[in-house]
Amino acid sequence: MENASLVDEYGYVADGKVFLKGYLHYPDRQIGEVKRTEQEALDYFKNRFVIAQNKVAQLEQEIEEAQNKGSYLTKLVQLRKKLTTFDAIGDFIPLLDRLDAQELVLTDLIKHNQLKNLEIKRALIAEAEAIVGSDDWKTTADALQEIKMKWIKTGPVDKLLDEEIEGTFTGLLDSFFQRRRDFFNEQNKVIQERLDQYDALIREAFKLSRSHNIEEAYGEVRRLNNAWKAVGEVPIKKSGKLYKQFKKATTIIYTKYNEAKGIVVVPKIDPRVEAQMKMTEEAERLSKQSDIFAAAERAKVLLNSWKEIKVPFKLQDKSINERFRAACDKIFELSYLGRVLTRKYPAFEMKSESEQLRTKIREMEYLVRREKSDLQIALQDADSLNPDNPEDKQILNKINTQKRKIAMKELILREFNKRLETIEY
Repeated sequence: MENASLVDEYGYVADGKVFLKGYLHYPDRQIGEVKRTEQEALDYFKNRFVIAQNKVAQLEQEIEEAQNKGSYLTKLVQLRKKLTTFDAIGDFIPLLDRLDAQELVLTDLIKHNQLKNLEIKRALIAEAEAIVGSDDWKTTADALQEIKMKWIKTGPVDKLLDEEIEGTFTGLLDSFFQRRRDFFNEQNKVIQERLDQYDALIREAFKLSRSHNIEEAYGEVRRLNNAWKAVGEVPIKKSGKLYKQFKKATTIIYTKYNEAKGIVVVPKIDPRVEAQMKMTEEAERLSKQSDIFAAAERAKVLLNSWKEIKVPFKLQDKSINERFRAACDKIFELSYLGRVLTRKYPAFEMKSESEQLRTKIREMEYLVRREKSDLQIALQDADSLNPDNPEDKQILNKINTQKRKIAMKELILREFNKRLETIEY
């Protein structure tokens, strides 16, 4: 500094070079060179000091506005390091003091948060410890995943405790999930053993089905059935397919045995299906009786009774369902036609049979034309309807009902015309 040709409060120029005066424990430091005049060079670096001031002010504002203030500690340390090497002339000590003050605040805040985080994580460890011994695998796994999400969202603890606390928590989770893996590995092993047993029984059953000694084969079936029941549970999808194969083989044996012994097997019918069969037969008789109005009243009773019978889907007989519905449809269509005839033709019963049939045909043809016209209107917007939408589905169901009614009317018409041809012939 003895050779300085231009001196400022915080810097100077010597031998064509610009220096920042030493402060605190930092010595004098060259920060630039004179390009044109010494004063211009000195003023340039004095002006640059404003950048350092703004950086400190900006960081203070960011810390003030931040919710997670502790995350700014690293940024603060980096800024302090940059200030001690920043090429500018000015009083750096107040700026460093301001950063030191902020660091104290952040450090205290971080310590407070770390203690709070430690408290939360210890509570989560206690919560995990209470359930990791459970064998309710799904419920416990879901609960531990929730605890883990809370753990991840919780901030860090003191570095001296971090390894211990993380290790304890990870160890708890690992112990549970390892036990779960071991359990399911053992379960899979047991299931595979059972599947192998089922396969062996199926192979044995098919081998017996090819045997010429039907008496022996028939006697062995009981043993196979008992062995099958003793194997144990496997996944339901696999058990269904396996049993279907086993049943196929044992059925072959039973069929051969019954044929050899002349035994006629009457298949068992579920009581609910049997009840539906009887109701169908009654409905079909009702559709042919002369008093169609009485038949319609009885058909309503049968319909209500039918709805009360809850037959499992796989036991339902589609043909019985269709026969019953068709018989009821026919009764109600004939009943409606009967009411039309009674209203429009008071002396209908006085007519001859052929005249009655012609009248019925004429009225029924009119009803078919009218309903077909209504259906045509309904079908105009049918393509835009969505079956998954409840309201649209209801409309589509009504359209299908209309089609069914028209089909039944046309069937009745054909029967009328056939009877008329018979009479006239």
